[in-house]
Amino acid sequence: MKPIHNYEKEQFKKLFKQEHIDNFEDRFKILEVFLHTERHVTASELTELLSKHGYKFEPDFVRETLKLMCRFGFAQLNRFDNGRVRYEHRHLCQHHDHMICTKCNNIIEFHNERLENLQMQIADDFGFHILQHSMEIYGICSKCLKDRTQIMPLVMAKQGEQLVIKGFTGGSGAHMRLMSMGLRPGDKIDVVTNMGAGQLVVAIDCKRYALGRGLAKKILVEPVPV
Repeated sequence: MKPIHNYEKEQFKKLFKQEHIDNFEDRFKILEVFLHTERHVTASELTELLSKHGYKFEPDFVRETLKLMCRFGFAQLNRFDNGRVRYEHRHLCQHHDHMICTKCNNIIEFHNERLENLQMQIADDFGFHILQHSMEIYGICSKCLKDRTQIMPLVMAKQGEQLVIKGFTGGSGAHMRLMSMGLRPGDKIDVVTNMGAGQLVVAIDCKRYALGRGLAKKILVEPVPV
């Protein structure tokens, strides 16, 4: 057991009993399972984990306990790019930031002292006093970069990717339309938006192009070499 977890448990006992929070023993069991979970979890995922440990708690009770844990500083609520509410440990004096893979949704925690100092310096340059901050970096993790298909239809690209147009599929009509829009093989494009439905928007040299999904399927792209 990590020493920090033992300390958190003692703090939990002290605060929850001091505030006369009901069902303390059950809530303490939820804390124990939560502390052993080294990832960001939804309330539903935590309920399932509790069930695997033999604890049958109602989902509403688990959600309520998580809210109390956030209130007293034992957990932290995050809404990453997909909007789902996820909870993580909140250990005092242990700040970290996040990298989120837009392909597999893996969340990587990191801490960089140089980055922290740079943020303080920038804030100071603006006469700004930082109370708290969080950083979220969206991209594609090393595993997904290794596993993904190199040449793919543009419609499969992730928002924020930089790609190179390799060619077009379909008939001459589609080719002419794409060429007339200003899209050509060899162009580097940035995927501005791709919501998984409806139009997607790409940019070439800071100029935006809105494409229907049918047309985007006809554009073959390849990731820009890192």
